[in-house]
Amino acid sequence: MSHYDFSAQRLFVDAALAPGAEILPPPEALNYLLNVLRLRAGDAILLFNGRDGEYLANLAETTRRSAKLRVDRLIRPQTPLADLDYCFAPLKQARLDYMAQKATEMGAGRLAPVITRRTQVRRVNAARLRANAIEAAEQCGVMAVPQTPEAVDLADFLAAFPPERLLVFCDEDAPIANPVEALAGRSGQGISVLIGPEGGFDDSERAAIARLSNVARISLGPRVLRADTACVAALAVLQAAIGDWR
Repeated sequence: MSHYDFSAQRLFVDAALAPGAEILPPPEALNYLLNVLRLRAGDAILLFNGRDGEYLANLAETTRRSAKLRVDRLIRPQTPLADLDYCFAPLKQARLDYMAQKATEMGAGRLAPVITRRTQVRRVNAARLRANAIEAAEQCGVMAVPQTPEAVDLADFLAAFPPERLLVFCDEDAPIANPVEALAGRSGQGISVLIGPEGGFDDSERAAIARLSNVARISLGPRVLRADTACVAALAVLQAAIGDWR
């Protein structure tokens, strides 16, 4: 990625990508291409769909209200989604938008809402969550857009949690103050990071989490963090200690 041109314009599309393919952008993408980026016929743009890799394409047959994208050649092969779930108690919308974008930038493969007893926002707009993940992927060179499943109750989340998977539980009462030390040597068949709501988990929820067979409790430092800030802190620590920053 060190030689990647981050100034290049990128656009996520749902259509299949292959050399010679022609794509009609949906209205919102068309407005972005023509009125925001002000591209004209012959201008280049990078396309990705999270499945086929990233392709160079050119704007063709442009009018004031329509355009066609003609796919040229593969620029980067597809990378798989990271087996890293960011599991969170839903937030108010502006902060949820920020969290979705930052979790995408930090390498999460799934953005999974989990409803707890103290969760204040109990409905999640999955389409908006995905739109924010796509926007972050477009801007940051991310190839694989995180999945955005529907929200589940914490009890159902814990009941279905695979015993071989590592759950990184962000816990202000973690016995080891240094989160890197708490993660040292920990592994599993995939990783899930769990961050609670404002006010934290209640005692019964904490006990239920502790009963899982593969849990790493980590502290995020001596200061109280908002949940959207905790997202960045937790994923940074995890990627540095046992993730893809090593």
